[in-house]
Amino acid sequence: MIETILFIILGIILIFTSIMVITRINPISSALYLVFAFLSLASLYAMLSATFVAAIQILVYTGGILVLIIFVIMIMNLTNKELLPLRANYLLLFSVSLIILGGSLLPILLMISHSIHLGGVSLPEEFGTIKTIAPLLFEKFVFPFEMLSLLLLTAIVGALIISKRKL
Repeated sequence: MIETILFIILGIILIFTSIMVITRINPISSALYLVFAFLSLASLYAMLSATFVAAIQILVYTGGILVLIIFVIMIMNLTNKELLPLRANYLLLFSVSLIILGGSLLPILLMISHSIHLGGVSLPEEFGTIKTIAPLLFEKFVFPFEMLSLLLLTAIVGALIISKRKL
């Protein structure tokens, strides 16, 4: 029972912070809300017994990708006058239409979820641990893993070149 309540609270926090990310004018405050969104998503992963995915969510996204995002924001050095045209003029209309759409889809989703019988899914004892993920990552999918590291390295080098050019 407490797990369900905590899961719902974390889901609400994730939805709220995600909405705040896209509605803020200031990119730094948007990035801070993104930190909270990443952390609440990692908490949801941890509650689903995917501890390795939760740790990677914190290390890679919150620690790495968000640092790159903040670095790009600092390089752009936007003022409030440049940010004001980016503000959503129809935010209230968008919010009301989203609430109406969600409210109309909720009964349909509830009817579908009651008609589907989900038997208790039993997970293996070591589900989501590094012991089960490491052989897949470093044996079967080693080439895509290395290509991803090269892609991230290219992004970092590109950000450094762009920042040196502006100085």
